[in-house]
Amino acid sequence: MSDQNSDDGVELNQFDEENDSDKKLPSAPEQDRTASDLEAIFDVPVTVSAILGRSMMDVSELLNMEEGSIIPLDRKVGEAIDIFVNNRHVARGEVVMSEGRLGVTMTEIIKSET
Repeated sequence: MSDQNSDDGVELNQFDEENDSDKKLPSAPEQDRTASDLEAIFDVPVTVSAILGRSMMDVSELLNMEEGSIIPLDRKVGEAIDIFVNNRHVARGEVVMSEGRLGVTMTEIIKSET
C-alpha cells in the first residue's frame, strides 16, 4: 500500500486558487448619494434638544427658588453640550450668540452604534 499523502502531485495552493472564485461576492454597484436622495423625508418633523447641563434637587429646594435664583449644572462654562434628535444623542456642540439669540454649533457628530 503506497502512501498517497506524501506525494500525490497536488499542491495545497491549487485548492486555494480554485476556491477563491467561490469566496467572491458580487459587489453592489457604487452610487454617489446626495441630499436629494432624501427628499421624501425633508418635511418629517423632528425634535432637536441642546442640553446645557443637568441638576438634581429636592422638591423643597425647587419650591424655594425665586426669580434670579441660580441652578448649578453639572457642566462648566465652555464645556461641550449634548445635542439630541428625537431623544437620540447625535452630536456635541458649543453655545454661540447669533443676532442677539443663543444658538448651537455642532463640533462633533456621534456615530450610531446600530
